[in-house]
Amino acid sequence: MTNSDTTFGTHNKQSAIMSQNDGDHESFVKTVFANTDDAIDFFFTSDAQAVFNECCTLLQWALVDDNGKNSSLKYTMAFGTKGGDIAAADDWAEQWKSRMATLQDNSNWATANSDYTSTASGDHLF
Repeated sequence: MTNSDTTFGTHNKQSAIMSQNDGDHESFVKTVFANTDDAIDFFFTSDAQAVFNECCTLLQWALVDDNGKNSSLKYTMAFGTKGGDIAAADDWAEQWKSRMATLQDNSNWATANSDYTSTASGDHLF
């Protein structure tokens, strides 16, 4: 569950689409997802999911149609602030960045089965 720090609004809204890479293999078959939970589990480790859920104030996921199949995942996230006189590094957006970087450095952000491309999207879900 996302945090509820909306007293000072939300900031740093961003969206991205996670797409499966098929490389140069014509026989590659992309995984088709029945729902967003399946797609989230496909792309992200449970530790990465915890970072999204703990650091984001607003978070929405959606399946993306890729040539008639739901094989891509989109998310939109935004961050509130803890408020008060805290260091920027301790606020939600920077916590998300630093925790993501730590997991990526330890090969614990993306799941082993997801060779993917993440593309920024200006078309937000909320």
